Amino acid sequence: MLTSVDAAVPSKISSLDYVPPIATIVVSESALLAVAQADTDAEGHSAAMSRFMMRTESVASSKIERITATAVDYAKALAGNRSNISATSMVAASTALHDLVSEVATRGRFSLDSLLAAHRALMKGDRDEADYAGRLRDMQNWIGGSDYSPRDALYVPPAPERVPSLMEDLVEYLNRDDVPVMVQAAIGHAQFESIHAFTDGNGRIGRALVSAVLRRRGVTRNAVVPLASGLLAKRDDYFAALGTYRQGDPAPLIDLFSRSARVAAVCSRESIARIKTLPDEWAAELRPRADSAVAALIPAFYDHPVMAAAEIEKRSGASEQQTYRAIAQLADTGFIQEITGRKRDRVWVAAELLAELDDLDRRIQVEMVG
Repeated sequence: MLTSVDAAVPSKISSLDYVPPIATIVVSESALLAVAQADTDAEGHSAAMSRFMMRTESVASSKIERITATAVDYAKALAGNRSNISATSMVAASTALHDLVSEVATRGRFSLDSLLAAHRALMKGDRDEADYAGRLRDMQNWIGGSDYSPRDALYVPPAPERVPSLMEDLVEYLNRDDVPVMVQAAIGHAQFESIHAFTDGNGRIGRALVSAVLRRRGVTRNAVVPLASGLLAKRDDYFAALGTYRQGDPAPLIDLFSRSARVAAVCSRESIARIKTLPDEWAAELRPRADSAVAALIPAFYDHPVMAAAEIEKRSGASEQQTYRAIAQLADTGFIQEITGRKRDRVWVAAELLAELDDLDRRIQVEMVG
């Protein structure tokens, strides 16, 4: 019978003075430039692009945790359908990412409360974890091995009584402005994963933390670059780099984050360019009257690519009959499609935007592997 276990005690990092190898600095600076260029491309379309890229990031981040769902099921979950647990979890990850990035951007600082709030948004719909949502763990956990014993665990995080002070130290590090941005993002993420502050959801909150670092440091202002898609393609390397960090060398993780960020940024610029053209393409083909329901719904679906009937009618500014005629026109031309197959409580999605979300994730992974 196992009567004791050795738990890790991560070193505190609030005053860490780490100088990366020159090659790592060069790669990270190149990544930041690519991310900034992609973010500039999204300027002026930030509402649509922010939603689109946050969804790409959160879906990939969920897949790293073996949480998968089809694009259609994900769209249904966005519209409030809770029949697919994985899809619902992906939507919760999007909400948590949005909340953390927005909170840190508004305040200009990380706080423990902002991380707790993001975790609450992620886990509140999880029946098994709802009681622990937004709370630091008060029990021992571990990574790998059996669900019931840490005997064969790959890593045993610190004892729960150490977690609050380690998290305070981490927040202090994340609020520094004298650390290279990608170094701060990678080390902050690895330290968070090593603390493993929550009973569940640590990976997804930890990766959301990276996007929040980039926003707080001013690298991004308009969108989230889906770095998790790159990590997904190199999942084994990613977990190995976290292990190397725990042995005292953060460089491999910084290098992997930098490469993932650069590839994600370059591929995102392609998606941004495509998405920007969609409203004009739809309008050119449909030629709607300026005051028509169709004219109102083209930008509405651009900003909100998943909508139920009541929301569509509200955004069309027209009568129910006129709205449904506009929906039929948009559907006949293939710009939107109905995804529930029901006669009541129907939901429509902007088909090309939904397809682009999957395609961006695929292109990032292909480029990372190639």
